[in-house]
Amino acid sequence: MREEREPGMRRVLVGHTQTQPSGYDSFVPSSFPPADLLPCPHGITKKATEASRMLGKLDGVTRLLPDADYFLRMYLRKDAASSSQIEGTQATMIDSIEAEVHSSPSIPDDVDDIQHYLKALNYGMKRVAEEGFPVSLRLVRELHSVLLLGARATQFSDPGEFRKTQNWIGGTTIKTASFVPPTAEDIKPALGDLERFIHAQEDDIPILVKAGLLHAQFETLHPFLDGNGRTGRMLITIFLWNEGFLEKPVLFLSSYFQQHRDTYYDLLSAYRYGEVFEWLDFFLDGVIAIAGEAIEIADQVVQLRLKDMALIQSLGKRGAETSIKILSHLYAQPIVDVRTIKSWTGLTRDGAHKALARFVDLGILTPKSVGPQLRQSFMYKDYLDIFMLE
Repeated sequence: MREEREPGMRRVLVGHTQTQPSGYDSFVPSSFPPADLLPCPHGITKKATEASRMLGKLDGVTRLLPDADYFLRMYLRKDAASSSQIEGTQATMIDSIEAEVHSSPSIPDDVDDIQHYLKALNYGMKRVAEEGFPVSLRLVRELHSVLLLGARATQFSDPGEFRKTQNWIGGTTIKTASFVPPTAEDIKPALGDLERFIHAQEDDIPILVKAGLLHAQFETLHPFLDGNGRTGRMLITIFLWNEGFLEKPVLFLSSYFQQHRDTYYDLLSAYRYGEVFEWLDFFLDGVIAIAGEAIEIADQVVQLRLKDMALIQSLGKRGAETSIKILSHLYAQPIVDVRTIKSWTGLTRDGAHKALARFVDLGILTPKSVGPQLRQSFMYKDYLDIFMLE
């Protein structure tokens, strides 16, 4: 349950509607960020401080994880599934993981949506972390290209290119739309403002407030023909990570937005008409909630690892050595088959099957599907259940 919003939050206009020559009304953005944004209401400043404290606590917890990169990989999948579900995808994180195991050339469209999001998110993080590429409009276009190139689309999406025509949200025609973003001409200067806002170092706006504004403004501009929501949600994580808020980028807000989907859309809409602080209040609630959830998940992962390591140690030195190697890989890939175990350990098919049987006997793995021995899959259910917390 969210706290009541601070009474008397002032309106901050980020633009206005204007009738176009062809008769429809579109949004015209004002200069960004709004000149009257600061000072933020006390409640927003206080909540931003609390959110920062929670992120610091999360950073400390993730540093203690023995397999932090594997933990991150699971969070990437969780965010990919949640962000895709906001757009109507029905597939789950587990569906996506199983598709990775079987490496089928043909996967369901819903699973493919998640895989494309995951690919784009991984691409963006590598581009920023390993190559030192700045968070910029060019990076945003690259993210969009990876997200939509070869992906299913209900309309022409022009991957990696800002739109050159008008789009709209809701309604069967532009005149019945619930929102008409800026025209293709109006988004050009507005995107320039957005990029300058990203790079501004001395604007006195708290970084988490800045991240919330960045996402809402990006969604308002809706600069692509398709994929704006997914690209904009990726941008939150990449921006905060690039700003040094976390050593590992494990703050992903898509699951929060998905849980509160109607409120998410309502407040993004309200943002466009002056309720900027109401949106920020919701956004910061999300940061606090998801950071708290991630801390809880990290603690449960540590406890589960201790329990399962104790079970493996009971196998004796010879059996434990290979089993520890398998367990460590399970944190990144918690659904496996015989071929997966062979690739991790170098065991024969027979040896891999016996290793899987040991894990089933210990209660660490659970058979997921029935089929030929080579194709049968097993899941690390206790671990997966931790990440399915809502």
